[in-house]
Amino acid sequence: MIRRQCGIPMGGEANHLKGAIRSAADSESIQLAGRIIKTGGLVAFPTETVYGLGCDAMNAEAAAKVFESKQRPQFDPLIVHIADPKQLNAVIASLPVLGQRLMDAFWPGPLTLVLPKQQAIPDLVTAGLSTVAVRMPNHPVAQAFIREAGTPIAGPSANPFGYVSPTTAQHVADGLGGKVDLILDGGPCSVGVESTIVSLAGPQPKLLRPGSITIEQLSAVIGSIRRSSSVNEQPIAPGQLSRHYATQTQLTILAFVGARPILKDDERAGLLILSQSRDTDDRFAAVEVLSPTGDLREAARHLFAALRKLDSLGLDRIYVEPCKEEKLGAAIMDRLRRCAAPRQ
Repeated sequence: MIRRQCGIPMGGEANHLKGAIRSAADSESIQLAGRIIKTGGLVAFPTETVYGLGCDAMNAEAAAKVFESKQRPQFDPLIVHIADPKQLNAVIASLPVLGQRLMDAFWPGPLTLVLPKQQAIPDLVTAGLSTVAVRMPNHPVAQAFIREAGTPIAGPSANPFGYVSPTTAQHVADGLGGKVDLILDGGPCSVGVESTIVSLAGPQPKLLRPGSITIEQLSAVIGSIRRSSSVNEQPIAPGQLSRHYATQTQLTILAFVGARPILKDDERAGLLILSQSRDTDDRFAAVEVLSPTGDLREAARHLFAALRKLDSLGLDRIYVEPCKEEKLGAAIMDRLRRCAAPRQ
């Protein structure tokens, strides 16, 4: 993998940069990223949640490159990212009062709203649906990049479809390499799990995906919210498939904290735990602790990186201790359940 920090000539920029990581602290890198988007290319960019694989949301051909690069099925819609509420006019057809309240309370931030779409948004971006998922990230690099591009940015997580989401630029390079024209390095993601998704397209708000903005926080702003009760065969937002965020190594969620699984004599197993509340178990080939103090925000921030580390060790199985499904714990357990789901 090639790192380039020097200036690149205008001609054939994307071809020269394929798979390169450039520091987002360099304003020239942001300008270059904007030029790549304007010419239909792909740029991986940091947000507070995970790294996204961005393209011009108004360009169907560019969106097709995203699906091809990730090997993402075209029935799974993308999230459109904006840097200013004024860009909503190009993305959505209408904004209900509850949507405005949620925007006022949580934007910019890790909240995605599903709303009626503008006809100008390509059907490929929305998987042919009449709605579009949109959010305004709270990350200075993401905001600067979107402004420089001069267009809303469609961007799923910057990793092969279904695999553990990337929270560093190196994770993107490891997974996609030369399939992306440029990787903007903005450091590790501060939240570490994907955005909360709320649909406002029906008669009552519905929580489609839990995230760091909890249902309790949402309810305090707009009242009662339904929870999505089943996995959709036709997702109306990302992250709704039964198996997602998954490691190559089989993952098993333990029945309770402190449970001791029965290991085969020759089984090389890893253990992922929330805190250091249990004694180190020398039966495991590797142990990853998400937060020494059991802090859920720290645990969420480290979740995907810890899963990737264990997955890289050639283990037979990864065991995971559950956490309470309260507040941010609901988002953590949602990701772990989808990771542990059987392969189709």
